[in-house]
Amino acid sequence: MTVEYERRGPVAVVTMNRPEYRNAQNSAMTYALDAAFGRAVDDPEVKVIVLAGAGKHFSAGHDIGTPERDVDVSFERKAVLWWDHVGAEGGDQRFARESEVYLGMCRRWREIPKPTIASVQGACIAGALMLAWVCDMIVASDDAFFADPVVRMGIPGVEYFAHPWVLGPRAAKEVLFTGERFTAQQAKEWGMLNRVVPRADLETETMALAEKIAVMPRMGLALAKKAVNQAEDLMGLRSGMDSVFGLHHFAHAHNAEMSGGDSLGGQDARSMRDANRTS
Repeated sequence: MTVEYERRGPVAVVTMNRPEYRNAQNSAMTYALDAAFGRAVDDPEVKVIVLAGAGKHFSAGHDIGTPERDVDVSFERKAVLWWDHVGAEGGDQRFARESEVYLGMCRRWREIPKPTIASVQGACIAGALMLAWVCDMIVASDDAFFADPVVRMGIPGVEYFAHPWVLGPRAAKEVLFTGERFTAQQAKEWGMLNRVVPRADLETETMALAEKIAVMPRMGLALAKKAVNQAEDLMGLRSGMDSVFGLHHFAHAHNAEMSGGDSLGGQDARSMRDANRTS
């Protein structure tokens, strides 16, 4: 199973389960996550949802190189009502797919009416930032590290472009311009994380926070979440993402035109990993 689901009293724990690939996100995982979140929303006994990653790392981001990558599989059209990408060509194909499984799904999960907490250890890279950022709170272990290195591909950031809102403009530029990893301590200083805890205490501390929240009334939590999300949108989050999603796809198209069809600018999972290690 690419995603595991467990009820612990009033807390649903949703765990990405591809540790052999550092929980890289293929479409199968995306829709399994969506099903798990839906299950938690529909369960009246669940008050809080925790998102975790099995193994050493939370997630290495989008799956761009494992044997189980399923980029050519039709999506389920749960996030947006756009036509399928299979059989489409050029920018039509990529725009359709990324509108659904990346930007669309993240926006869908941001609106889950129950509090969500990301429990992050090890790597949280590129597309994994999107999963953590859609959660209402983030608890990270002291060994966690983060990066959005996709500027190496000539792309201005991952599809769910929340960088200026979760990091602040100057930190967002540093993260994007350098592509370098940043630590949990640095992320906490920038305001991206709620808590940094010892690795051995990550699960216990995350569950303690979830259980503290779970004593609050369900409707009050849902309305408080909606209030903060609406305030973020009034500060430009949603419209800003729309504008940057266009730049993102312009970058893909430019790469493809300049390199004979390679929309990733000559990068692959291995080259991105090696560059990140040495940055």
